[in-house]
Amino acid sequence: QVQLVESGGGSVQARGSLRLSCAASGYTYTLGWFRQAPGKEREGVAAIDSIGSTTYADSVKGRFTISKDNAKNTLYLQMNSLKPEDTTMYYCAACPSRVPKALMRHPGVFGYWGQGTQVTVSS
Repeated sequence: QVQLVESGGGSVQARGSLRLSCAASGYTYTLGWFRQAPGKEREGVAAIDSIGSTTYADSVKGRFTISKDNAKNTLYLQMNSLKPEDTTMYYCAACPSRVPKALMRHPGVFGYWGQGTQVTVSS
């Protein structure tokens, strides 16, 4: 069983930065960050696997960086140059298997989810 606990959300002004953390327990191979605004589909923001392969949504490329600390079993999302449209709930997700890169940001391949953390960016 995998448990995921996110932290680090909050409120920031546009062009500011936040770092999200996700503490994982149990075995994980592929980890991802997702976000979902009310009434919209869950969007894959970024994902990383155990060999360090990463993928990003076009909307966050160059602004967000996903990383993980294997010793701490913790996933991070460094978010820079934040925009008001980044405002929403962010979720950490895990999959115990290797996933083709083309599917690494597809929510359907992830069986474990955290409770979410709110990010609010004001203009």
